[in-house]
Amino acid sequence: MAGTDVLVTCRDAALTFGRGPTAVVAVHGANLSITPGDRLAIVGPSGSGKSSLLHLLAGLERPTSGTVTWPHLDGPDDIGLVFQADSLVPALDVAENTALPLVLAGHPETQTHHPVTEALGLVGAAALAERLPEEISGGQAQRVAVARVLAQQPGLILADEPTGRLDHATGARVLDTLLTAAERTGAALVVTTHDPAVAARLTTRRAMRDGRLLAPEDAS
Repeated sequence: MAGTDVLVTCRDAALTFGRGPTAVVAVHGANLSITPGDRLAIVGPSGSGKSSLLHLLAGLERPTSGTVTWPHLDGPDDIGLVFQADSLVPALDVAENTALPLVLAGHPETQTHHPVTEALGLVGAAALAERLPEEISGGQAQRVAVARVLAQQPGLILADEPTGRLDHATGARVLDTLLTAAERTGAALVVTTHDPAVAARLTTRRAMRDGRLLAPEDAS
């Protein structure tokens, strides 16, 4: 893909939960485009709308008004997601969790072994392949979540506060792994965070306040 190809774009995309006087506007008319190679941090405090915007980018929520389009992505299978909360399936071991997006996309299990083994090796989790999620630490679980993205080979990686529940050193290692995953897959990377140290490691930063995505010059 050429560097000018737009992977996802929001045009005046808004997201409102509820109706009438109890309605809550989570995102107000956001305008944003993501292109290959982008390394974007969306920064802001809890409740500022960061996660809601990421859900719009991922197609997990439909905009109440405005549009979100993915002109150069091959559908949801071309988006890799890493969440703050533990997103591993408790009944599946680490290798099975890593293979899950491939299996759901219709790949035969015989074709998942190599990408899963390679991805777990790249994030330093090969030795965990047969362990259940309850048998690994939070930091290890996040690295497995990144391995799942690596195995998927997406065009866009979206990570929602991926270091939010980790100590500083573990969080730094997870971010290292995310950046490596983006380089390996050639994917664009968007990370939501309230941590300035995390944001500083990405090329571009945009701030959110009260559901509004601020212009780049206002992101400090």
